[in-house]
Amino acid sequence: MVARARTLMIISGLTTIIAIAAVVSVIGYRMLNNSGPGIAAMAGDGIIALPKGARVVSTAASGGRLAVLIEVGGATELRTFDIKTLKPTGRLQFTTEP
Repeated sequence: MVARARTLMIISGLTTIIAIAAVVSVIGYRMLNNSGPGIAAMAGDGIIALPKGARVVSTAASGGRLAVLIEVGGATELRTFDIKTLKPTGRLQFTTEP
């Protein structure tokens, strides 16, 4: 009975070690693979021109896009840029109803 329990514990331990090795391998592969989109894959620094007097409220990056929420002259505006090229992809202005 003890030998059988020991065998089952060894099998369980080996299965756990193999599972942990697989997870660590996938994480390592994704960290070292730069072919996918992302900020780390960007070739260099870039400059995005904003209107004079604009104040950056917040930024977010997701899905290959960079979203910048700015405040210009009391109005709020959302501008989106492609992460790799930093070219503008969209602009959304927010106004208040009278």
